[in-house]
Amino acid sequence: MRNISDALEQFLKQLLQESPDGAIEIQRNDLADRFSCVPSQINYVISTRFTLEKGYLVESKRGGGGYIRIQRVELPMLKAIEGHIHQTIGNQVDQSSAEGLIYQLEEATMISAREANLLRAAINRDVIAVKLPLRDELRARILKSMLISLLVK
Repeated sequence: MRNISDALEQFLKQLLQESPDGAIEIQRNDLADRFSCVPSQINYVISTRFTLEKGYLVESKRGGGGYIRIQRVELPMLKAIEGHIHQTIGNQVDQSSAEGLIYQLEEATMISAREANLLRAAINRDVIAVKLPLRDELRARILKSMLISLLVK
């Protein structure tokens, strides 16, 4: 059985998929009541699974009538992907940001789960066992090269 975080994530992604404009506004307390959990669990799921690196823009308004707005940020069209890769990754990229980009590409079905796993393995800090900032520079070069090979046909 899935845990509450997975269920919340899937529910929110389903709402986003059904939304005509790719955005949803939710009330933290309403969602907590629906899933019989505390509002901090909602915060945890949103802050860890709906990040900009993973392709989501989150806006939060606190207070009595507060809400959380989650919007899916679409990747540029495939013909512009190479420029997007160079711009997004730059000359250096830390492991967390690189994994976020890989996650976003996998979620958008631009790469397969197998390709995502290979990318994650290649950019892992334990594999690129050199000191910073050289490690982030090597990670950026490896990731850009692999993504361009996979995506630009």
